[in-house]
Amino acid sequence: MKRLVETEISITGPAGSLEALVSDAAAARAVAVICHPHPQHGGTMHNKVAHTLARTFAALGLATIRFNFRGVGASAGSYADGLGEVDDAVAVLDFAQQRWPGAALWLGGFSFGGMIAIAAAARRPVERLVCVAPPIYRLDVAILAQPKCPWLILIGDEDELVDVDAVIAWVNELEPGPQLIVLEGVDHFFHGRLTQLKDSLIAWTDEEKQT
Repeated sequence: MKRLVETEISITGPAGSLEALVSDAAAARAVAVICHPHPQHGGTMHNKVAHTLARTFAALGLATIRFNFRGVGASAGSYADGLGEVDDAVAVLDFAQQRWPGAALWLGGFSFGGMIAIAAAARRPVERLVCVAPPIYRLDVAILAQPKCPWLILIGDEDELVDVDAVIAWVNELEPGPQLIVLEGVDHFFHGRLTQLKDSLIAWTDEEKQT
């Protein structure tokens, strides 16, 4: 993939300004917002999986926004138990809609960010949702409205932080639910397997175009 060219911007969030990186695309048909891993465990928008998601979306011709949740990097505020972070994601989606009027919204996230993305997609209509290794126990998923868009969950079968069997069981309870891809030999952080993550996402996107 080509190098991701991004511009630093500030987005107004509910707890103050949010630090963000934007890659623009001429006449973008869609814009993808990417949510990063847990702020209290070193997660930032510079995480390699979040960066891979942004690069992949950009390679598909989308504009992208990856941002730091409140209290991370130059973003104002402090950690808010996930609930405030959902508000941050919704604010970034609203910003994306204003910056690219008429463009479809895509939403992605890794780990904690994947769970935040599910919650945010229940509050704003998105065209595609991509969640990588979401820890479904971090938010009360029972109260979340199921996204009404095509939805992909990617997780490795050697994930040491998220219970893969619990994710599979949860997905099997949903109707119609997301497409679930379990990657063999992949750990939580996709060490040495980021290309497989990219290829899986592109293949799923191509399949969705044909349906």
